[in-house]
Amino acid sequence: MQENKPDCLYQRNPKDIMSSAVPRTGFVVFCVFLVLTLALYPVLKTLGVQIHSAITGSYVAGYHSVLLVNCPTEQTARDIGRSIMEKRLAACVNIFPRTTTMYYWKGEIRDASEILLLVRTRTSVVQKLVAYIKAVHPYDIPEIISFPIDDGSQHYMKWMEDAVTDI
Repeated sequence: MQENKPDCLYQRNPKDIMSSAVPRTGFVVFCVFLVLTLALYPVLKTLGVQIHSAITGSYVAGYHSVLLVNCPTEQTARDIGRSIMEKRLAACVNIFPRTTTMYYWKGEIRDASEILLLVRTRTSVVQKLVAYIKAVHPYDIPEIISFPIDDGSQHYMKWMEDAVTDI
């Protein structure tokens, strides 16, 4: 007479168990690779741009940016410009003479005299630069506008790259 043993004690097809473990391992490896790639994206992008530029000798559009920042006085503009340069957040800052600005503020059109800063930097430090300017600027809502540089002198772009410390 044959004993009735529970089926769960016997594996009917051991290949099924092994074949399901392999796809799980592959999936885990894929997920780890994806997370590492996303975490290292800024570093990989910078490295890719540098390799491309070194091999082709060409400029990659958008690697550098120009910022426009309005200041209420020349002294404020000088103080902000100097501190940006001391922190190596920009390669160059131009301070343009007094301009007349018209803008809406609290439902009214206002006129003011302002000083314009023209700041050249790496695109990778723009957000850090914007945060710094907001922290030191006397306006509640300072005008800080960034434009990527599409092209320019290779020697100048190389100088900008060397002058600005990356994040």
